[in-house]
Amino acid sequence: MKKIEIGQFLDFQYVSAPAFSPDGRYAAFVVQRADLEENRYRGDVYLLEVESRAVRQLTAGGDARGSVWTKEGTILFSALRDPKLKQKAEDGEELSCWYEIAPEGGEARLAFTLPVRAGKLEPVDADRFVVTASFDNNRPDLSACSEEERKTALERLKKPPYEVLEEAPFWANGGGFTSGKRTRLYLYTRSTGELKPITDPWFDAGGTSLWGDRLLYRGVEWHGVRDPQRYGGLYLYDLGSGETRCVLEPGTIRTGSFVMWAENSALVAATDGALCGPSQYPDFYTLDLETGKLQLLRRYEASIGGGSVGSDARLGGGTGSKWVDGAFYFITTVGDSAVLRKLDRAGSLSEDLTPAGSCDSFDVWGDRVLVCGMYGDRLAELYLDGQQVTHFNDAWTAEHSVSTPEYHCFTASDGFEIHGWALKPADYEPGKRYPAILHIHGGPRTVFGSVYHHEMQVWANAGYFVLFCNPRGSDGRGNAFGDINGKYGTVEYQNLMEFTDEMLRRYPEIDPGKLGVTGGSYGGFMTNWIIGHTDRFAAAASQRSIANWIAFEHTSDIGISFTPNNIDARTREDVDRLWAHSPLKFADRCKTPTLFIHSDRDYRCWMVEGLSMFTALKMHGCEARLCLFKDETHELSRSGKPQNRIRRMEEILGWMDKHLK
Repeated sequence: MKKIEIGQFLDFQYVSAPAFSPDGRYAAFVVQRADLEENRYRGDVYLLEVESRAVRQLTAGGDARGSVWTKEGTILFSALRDPKLKQKAEDGEELSCWYEIAPEGGEARLAFTLPVRAGKLEPVDADRFVVTASFDNNRPDLSACSEEERKTALERLKKPPYEVLEEAPFWANGGGFTSGKRTRLYLYTRSTGELKPITDPWFDAGGTSLWGDRLLYRGVEWHGVRDPQRYGGLYLYDLGSGETRCVLEPGTIRTGSFVMWAENSALVAATDGALCGPSQYPDFYTLDLETGKLQLLRRYEASIGGGSVGSDARLGGGTGSKWVDGAFYFITTVGDSAVLRKLDRAGSLSEDLTPAGSCDSFDVWGDRVLVCGMYGDRLAELYLDGQQVTHFNDAWTAEHSVSTPEYHCFTASDGFEIHGWALKPADYEPGKRYPAILHIHGGPRTVFGSVYHHEMQVWANAGYFVLFCNPRGSDGRGNAFGDINGKYGTVEYQNLMEFTDEMLRRYPEIDPGKLGVTGGSYGGFMTNWIIGHTDRFAAAASQRSIANWIAFEHTSDIGISFTPNNIDARTREDVDRLWAHSPLKFADRCKTPTLFIHSDRDYRCWMVEGLSMFTALKMHGCEARLCLFKDETHELSRSGKPQNRIRRMEEILGWMDKHLK
C-alpha cells in the first residue's frame, strides 16, 4: 500500500450537487479537481443516466461548479467564456453569463447574460427564473454616464483608493467589505430579457421556495447595524401581479429551512430560543400564509437542512432539503453522522434513509433517492437508492494505506457520553511507542465522524496516533449536550482532557510525553485555551483561532451575534465575563511551543486573534511561530488555493515532527 502524503489531495475528484432532470431520466452533478499549476480548482458537469447508471462528462471547460435544470430538460451553468464578456467582468462590469447544454451532449452555447452577479437561478417555468444576486447600494448608476465617465467610475470600482465603512458587520468571510451590499431577488424573463427586482435595494434576502406563481422568501431590511435579534421575516410574492405581502414579521422567531407545501401554507423550521437561546435547535412548524399563524407540528432537537460532519476532502454544494410528493426530505446531523430523513404532513418522521457517515447533498425523484455522500474510508461519491453509482476515487482509496478510525465511547465526569475515535499509525506495531495528535473540530456545533479526513490520514501515515472526539457543544446530541453558551473553556475542556486520558489508557503505545494538539476556528480557540491551562502537550498548532472575545465581537463578520450567543455577554454589558473566557488572558502561563496559522482575508477569525496570542507567547518566553497566508480566507484548510493548502499542512506536520519526534 502507498503511504498517504500531503499533496495527494490533488488526486481527489470532488463529487457534489446531484440533481435529477425534470423527467427523472438523468441526474446532473459536478466534479471538481485541484490544478496545482494554475493554483485553483477546475469543475465540470457530469451526467448520470439513471436506468443504465452510465456516467459521462458533459462539459470540459473546467469552469462549471454548479448547474440547474430548466423546465424543458436542458442544463444551465454559469461561466465566463466569451473573451469580450470576460474582459467586461474584469473591468468591473456587473454581469453573469449562463450557458445551456442538452443532456444528450453537444456544444454548450451562451443562453443569456444578466447585468447582476447572480449566484442562483430557480426556474419558475420554461421562460422565467427567480434570480438570487448580490447588490451594491454604493455602486453608481453607470447607465446614465458618458463613456469617459463610465470608464473612470469602473476604474475606481476596480481599484478603490480606500474603503468606506458605514455599517456593521463591515465585511464577510469570503466576501470582502460589505457596507451597503445586500442579497437581492429578481424575476428574469428569458423571452424578453427583462430583469425585474423582487426585493428592495436595502432588503437582505436569504432562501426561497416556489409554488406555482407564488414565491416565499426570507429576509429583513436593515441600515447601519445588522441587529442579530431582529430575525428575518417571511414574505410572499405574487409573480403575476408583482405584489408582496409579509406573512411573518421580522423578529418574530428565528427561522431556518422552509418550504411551501401548498398554495397557502408552508413548513418552517424555527426556534423561539426559550430553552437555550439562539443556538437552540429548531422545531417543525406549519405556517398559514393567509393569517401568518404558526403552529407547532413536531419537536425536533437536531439540525435541519444540512450536515456538519467535518472533513477537508470535499468541495461543492447541493440540496440540503426538498419537498417531494407530500414529504419533506432533509439532511440532519444525528449522533456522529449526517443522514437523510423525511417528514410527512402529519409530522411523522422516518427512520434514517442513509447509513452512518455523511450525506452531503441529495435529490429525490419519485421513489428514487440520489445522495452524494462519504461512507466508510471512501471519498465522496454518488449513491442511487443506496447503491454506489460513481467510482471516481475508488482506485485511489484501494491503493493507499487509509487508516480506519477506531470508535470509542466513555462516560465523562459530567455524566455525558463522549464519542471519539483513534487512527493508528499506518506502520503500527503492537508494543512500539508512538507520538499522538489530539485534533479538535470547529463550530463548536459540528461533529467529527468516521469519514475520510485527509490531514488526519497524513498524520497517521507519518507515524502518529490521531485522536479526535465530540465534546459538549458538538452537534447531533440535542440541546442539553449542545448548549455551552457561557461555558466555553469549562465543560468541553474537561471532556477533551478526559478523552485524552482515556485514549492513553486504551492505547499504551502512545507516549504521554509526546502529545500534540491542534484545531481550527472553535478548535483554534480551544487549542489557545489548552496551552494556557495545561502543559501536558509538547506541541500545539492553533489555526484560524479566537483569542480575545472583546476583539472578536468588534472585528469578526459574525462577532456581533456569535459573541453574545456563545459567551452570553457583550463587551459593554459584562466585559469581565468576556475576558474570563478569552485564551489571551492566560497566555502568559503557556509553556507549549505553538504554531499559529492564520489568513489575511479570514474575516471570520480575523488575524488579530493569532497575532495577539503569538505576541503574548513571545513576550513571556514561550516558543512560537506564526504563518500568515496571503489572500486566503477562513476556508484555507478545506478550499484554499492548492499550493497554500500544501504549505499549510507542511508547516503543521513539520512543527509536530520537530517537537514530538
